[in-house]
Amino acid sequence: MTASFFDFSEFDIERNGVRVHGRIGGRGAPLLLLHGHPQTHLIWHRVAPALAEHFTVVAVDLRGYGDSGRPADDADHVAYSKREMALDALAAMRHHGFERFGVLAHDRGARVAHRLAADHAAAVDRMLLLDIAPTLPMYENTTEAFARAYWHWFFLIQRPPLPEALIASDPVRYVRSVMGGRHAGLAPFAPEVLAEYERCAGIPGTAESICGDYRASATIDLVHDRADIAAGHRLAQPLRVLWGEHGAVGRCFDVLALWRECAVQVSGHALPCGHYVPEEAPGDLLAEALQFFTPPLPQEGTRP
Repeated sequence: MTASFFDFSEFDIERNGVRVHGRIGGRGAPLLLLHGHPQTHLIWHRVAPALAEHFTVVAVDLRGYGDSGRPADDADHVAYSKREMALDALAAMRHHGFERFGVLAHDRGARVAHRLAADHAAAVDRMLLLDIAPTLPMYENTTEAFARAYWHWFFLIQRPPLPEALIASDPVRYVRSVMGGRHAGLAPFAPEVLAEYERCAGIPGTAESICGDYRASATIDLVHDRADIAAGHRLAQPLRVLWGEHGAVGRCFDVLALWRECAVQVSGHALPCGHYVPEEAPGDLLAEALQFFTPPLPQEGTRP
């Protein structure tokens, strides 16, 4: 991890009894960073310092991950719905005085970002999402190839307590198995950052929270997505989607076509990496983010 990421100020806020932990640093327009599974906000350690030269960067841990709270799951999985997670992120941004902001999000965090933009359109200026297609068509169009690559999607939604017990019995092994089983193995992960992922996976309640997150995505989140479709709602914000050319998402789904079914302005392409874009291809991601989130200069003869 670069020393300058440590220079970001850590913060904790509380929303409805759930702690939201994160870091803030930089200057300029606000940019929210959301991580994926089974990681923490430290997934951004290779790009956040450079982004902070242009933006005020706010990186948060999703509930159930990192040093954020781990509320008990409920029968309908409301506590881990992406709607609730989106409200956590919105509260963190408002805590710092930001009512409208850009969003850069990976994996589970990108699913939270999707719901944030759908439920709170006025808050999200534009979004850059990494290595996901929309949740509903991923479930509806699952193939054997996808099920083999994303086995954890189907393991984590099994009835308790088996998934929780297996994860909690050796959380380090779980983290290393999930992350190391992809394209590049464990090589892309800085040892001190991997150690943090492992530490947080061992915090009591993590296994239950991870399962709650995925059970929500297979139940209540799909209800919310279907309601959007039935109402004809599409995301109006500019949306860019990037995915790893060595990952399963691009192999198994037509990423841009699926996003164009639920968003009006969509662009994107594959990057030369696997699933963990911020740690495998930080230079490529940084170039894309700076181009996408930086507003164009006004042309000569026009008003600023």
